[in-house]
Amino acid sequence: MIPEHINPMQWHQAIGIARQSCARFFRDGGTAKDAMRAFGAEAKTADAGDWSKAVEAIAFVLCAKPEKRAA
Repeated sequence: MIPEHINPMQWHQAIGIARQSCARFFRDGGTAKDAMRAFGAEAKTADAGDWSKAVEAIAFVLCAKPEKRAA
């Protein structure tokens, strides 16, 4: 499910990057929470073995609007 405020192409690319990143964490023996922590996603709510939720959470982080910085 693509959120309404995100461009579908951006979402598709973010999902691909998130899957690739999660695959690397899985290959190296990490957990879904480890992958989410690496991207700054909220790891408290994720199940330790639920990689699909980790992929979606990472994609949300990648599609987030950048925070404004003060000069």
